[in-house]
Amino acid sequence: MNRVSTNFEQHIILDGSGNPSLVEDAPAIRPALLALSELRVEYDSDTKALWTHMVPSGRPSFTPSMLCDFERWQDLIQASFGPDDLRYLVLGSHAPGVFCYGGDLALFRELIIAGNRSALVDYGHRCCRILHRNINALGLPMLTIGMVQGDALGGGLEALLSFDFIIAEESATFGLPEIMFGLFPGMGAHAFLSRQLGSVEAERLVTSGKTLSANEMLELGLVHDVVPDGTAEEAVQSFILKNDRRHAGLLGSRRATKRNWNLSLSELTDITEIWADTALRLTERDLKLMGRLADKQRRTSSARKVEPA
Repeated sequence: MNRVSTNFEQHIILDGSGNPSLVEDAPAIRPALLALSELRVEYDSDTKALWTHMVPSGRPSFTPSMLCDFERWQDLIQASFGPDDLRYLVLGSHAPGVFCYGGDLALFRELIIAGNRSALVDYGHRCCRILHRNINALGLPMLTIGMVQGDALGGGLEALLSFDFIIAEESATFGLPEIMFGLFPGMGAHAFLSRQLGSVEAERLVTSGKTLSANEMLELGLVHDVVPDGTAEEAVQSFILKNDRRHAGLLGSRRATKRNWNLSLSELTDITEIWADTALRLTERDLKLMGRLADKQRRTSSARKVEPA
């Protein structure tokens, strides 16, 4: 796909050795930000937008290695950009047909079988810290945009709910399937959805296990725009250009909304501990279903990777 902005890749490029090359008017971006293993990062100095795409090495989910990249990504963004250097942060995915499948189900299954509560809690707390920092835009005056091309399930949907705006392609799907194997989404879904939909509707969505289309999410007010397949990047670029003059107002409005949410990190981590305790009570049947879902998602993502261009 051609970039929406013709000079998008001129601001930061990688040379033949994989080393970053910066243009003169770009901020002092830490080279490590452009060398993450499972996140591809580019900066557009014209719009002051940082575009990031997940490039998972295996199943497109939040594996420990992916979480490590997200933690470093956030630290390096804070270290690289001043308050005048970054106005938009965009997250998408290069996994074919998938934004993110969410939590690392194979890892969860291993930890549950081993009765390793501390490792489950540690994983959940790491996710919560990443989401809470994203909610607060890393302390920078920027707007965050989730760009969805494909499936956003479980923790993938939870992650998106921490963004200011979500732009999705028509074929994108969303869901919280954890209830299928006796669990619930434990890294933010209740907190985000209860504030946006009310507690009754949030509980209904969390416990339904339903898969929702992009247009259904738009009707709920959880997605902000739905665009034709193959046009998400163009739509995000258009959103950025259209709202450039309104940036301060949108930023202030989002800050006011988040202030009203009053969502603390401790609330998120407390829910995660309930999630971990619930996980340790899953039955053998539940664990088999969890394993089957992980295998199905792995096979699906592998099949999509070998599809002809």
